[in-house]
Amino acid sequence: MVPVHIWLPEAHVEAPTAGSVILAGIPSKLGTHGFLRFSIPMFPEATLRSTPFIYTPSAIAIIYTPSTTSRQIDLKKIIAYSLVAHMNLVTIGMSSRVVAIRSPIFSYGHTSKANTCVSGGIGGSILPMSSHGPVPPALFLCVGVLYDRHKTRHARYYGGSVSTMPNLPTISFSSTLGNMSSPGTSSFIKEFPISVGALQRNSLVATLAALGMILGAAYSLWLYNRAVSGNLKLDFFHKFSDPNGREISIFLPFLVGGATIR
Repeated sequence: MVPVHIWLPEAHVEAPTAGSVILAGIPSKLGTHGFLRFSIPMFPEATLRSTPFIYTPSAIAIIYTPSTTSRQIDLKKIIAYSLVAHMNLVTIGMSSRVVAIRSPIFSYGHTSKANTCVSGGIGGSILPMSSHGPVPPALFLCVGVLYDRHKTRHARYYGGSVSTMPNLPTISFSSTLGNMSSPGTSSFIKEFPISVGALQRNSLVATLAALGMILGAAYSLWLYNRAVSGNLKLDFFHKFSDPNGREISIFLPFLVGGATIR
């Protein structure tokens, strides 16, 4: 959340491809998992009272990060900022309108049922935590393939790769669809419950969340178009090679997971 999100894009830029894949797939979800596993079940009243303090930076980040993304030139930093925006949608969903029920799921290890709070927003926030396990790492792998061949991640150097490397644009397009939560991907079903839960709590936050989803789709398509379409930059690159069999075998689990995880 703003203003403590700056470390994540910088960490992705400085990390190798494997480090970015691991960071995007697992550790970036640990904070929200802590909210879900400890904060909400153990301190439901405190969670309700702290909702404005979570809504405010999350709503700011959802609008701020797409605006910042449009000014970036590093491919990995662009993807990292999109990951920040998605995780702020998760925090909004977890802080959405909650109701007290008796549930054994969040009873924190006790055999008896315990009072806790769940909502459609919380249910919707669990979905992107699962679907973003395979989607952002696949995008970082695509950038890693390009960097391995051309030793640069500057977006201005790329363009027209669809005519010279057809397999990589196809793979990156599938991951881009998952990143923008298109129908048929594992990310698609997360947006409606988060929006409904936020609308029950605060209509302004729900509107900003919906606007962030639209902006997320816009910069995802902008990034794909910038890196894949257009004219070849022959002044910078002279040799092109598609992902080999080993690299495609690495992509396959992420592509299958991005399409099937629910």
